Formats: sequence, C-alpha cells, structure tokens
Amino acid sequence: MADIGILGTGAYVPRRVVANDEVGAAAGVDGAWIVRKTGIRERRWAAPHQATSDLATAAGRAALASAGITAEQLTAIVVATSTPDRPQPPTAAYVQHNLGAVAAAAFDVNAVCSGEVFALSAVEGVLSRRGGHALVIGADLYSRILNPLDRRTVVLFGDGAGAMVLGCDGRGARVRHTALHTFGDLADLIRVPAGGSRLPADQTALDAGLQYFAMDGREVRRFVEERLPPLAKQFLHDAGAAPADIRHVVPHQANGVLLRTVFTELGLPDASLHLTVTRYGNTGAASVPITLDAASRAGALRPGDLVLLAGFGGGMAAGLALVEW
Repeated sequence: MADIGILGTGAYVPRRVVANDEVGAAAGVDGAWIVRKTGIRERRWAAPHQATSDLATAAGRAALASAGITAEQLTAIVVATSTPDRPQPPTAAYVQHNLGAVAAAAFDVNAVCSGEVFALSAVEGVLSRRGGHALVIGADLYSRILNPLDRRTVVLFGDGAGAMVLGCDGRGARVRHTALHTFGDLADLIRVPAGGSRLPADQTALDAGLQYFAMDGREVRRFVEERLPPLAKQFLHDAGAAPADIRHVVPHQANGVLLRTVFTELGLPDASLHLTVTRYGNTGAASVPITLDAASRAGALRPGDLVLLAGFGGGMAAGLALVEW
C-alpha cells in the first residue's frame, strides 16, 4: 500500500464578520483588551439557518475540487466536531447525503480542538485496509454554545470548517507520522456540562446556564505551555525529523498570544508559524485544516517542505502529524 497523501484542501467560513466590540460589549470588555489578550480582531459566525453540516459540506466541496476527486470516489467521510448538528445521527451522515457520496462510510470524531488530527490518523487506518479516497473535515459552530456574558470564552471562538482529501495512490503531500495523546484526568478543564447522559439539558440545567461551553482558561494555558513542547519534540524524534528540518507549523488556533509563546518553546529555528486566529478566532476542530488550506492557497508550502500539524484542546488531548509537502 502506498503512503497516505493529502491530495487537496478546502475551507469555508460564514459571511457574517463579528468584530471585537460586538462580542465584548455584553462581556464587559473592549476590543483593545481582546487583541491584547488573544490577538483576535474578528471572527465569523454562522447565519441562523446554518448548521455544522452546512459548513462542513461547503469545505468538503472545496477540498474535493482542489484534489480533482468526485464525491462518488470517496471511501470514507469523517467529520471532526464537538458541535454536531444533533446528538445523533452523526453529522458526517448529513455531509455524505449533501455531497452525494453514496459509497462512503461516514462517521464523526469528537476530540474537540484536536479532532482534525485524530480524524486524519483514523482515516489512515481506513485507507490502509480499504484503499480509495477519504474526506476528513474539521467543523465547529461554537457561536451556538457560547455564554455571551463570559469574557473568558465568548471573545475567543468563531465558526468554520476545513477539509482535506486523502488518498493512498502515491500522490499528494505525504503523511509521514502521526501521534495522539489524551489526558483524561484533565477532562473537565474544557466542557459543556449539560446535554449528555450525565446531565440532560432539562429546564433546571438551562436555567443554570449549563448548556454553555465552559473552560478553566488558566489551567488550559498551563497544559498547552507545559505539555505541548515536550510532546512535539518527542514526536519529531520518533518521526526521525530534526527541529531544523521543520519549515512550517500549523497549530490549532487557540489564542494568538499563547501560540507565539509556545512556538518559541518548540525550538524550530527555520520554521514559519501559520496563524488565522486574527481573522477567524478559534474555530475548534476546523482551525488546523482552515489554516493549512490558507497556507497552501497562499503558495507558502513548497514541495519537500516538512509541515508540523499540532492540535490540542479538550479531553485534554493533543494530536500531532508530520506532513511532507
């Protein structure tokens, strides 16, 4: 079986641009505070009629066009999301129907903001057994689960979707190595308390605001600063890549200020850090593929360049992938 390769990328963000002053007003902060703390200047929020599957479908179509692959050629569709259309069925089933990919097995992956890299790793196994092509989509619509009064979260998130088409026919950007990590003892650092079997979203839960996304920002930052650099360094060692070999880092777009700090700690002397967080905010599982697509379409990625994809977030989890462009 040939190496798994990324044949094409695509992305979609909603039309509505939401400025810092708009999200900051109810939360009691101004735009300058948001820029200073996060580096974010604006984000996109979905229209009332749009669901996660709509964003995912648009990004998937763009990736298929980029790859020159039709939906009928897909073996699998995997949607990484923590904001599905509904608790069930999987959002990927709607995407499969929307695209007309009748031969594709479709399922969701929820590893929160690490989801795209987790889904990429899962698809490697599918393609190694079944062959063909797979569409991997990261899509999240966080605007529907944010507490407008919580300045720790409402200023961070935007909506969007990013996608990759993968194949095993020896073409495209080769996926050289992946690694997945979960730290379940820290699972409650990022959470939506109500809406599952532990705590249904009944009226009592709704009155208490437990349907909203919640995060222990200080501990999440500590997790990223302390855990991600050593994980990435070990990952590169295991992949047989020296720090000086890496040309590009495409991380989860959690917070622009945090990412620049962590990038310095990674110790990659010849690498460029790719950011879309300034324009789109934190788009959850969509942020890695949106940013990879932006870098690709800008012509920043040259043949032979080594690209480090780094997802991290709720779980707590981290997913790493090394791609040779």
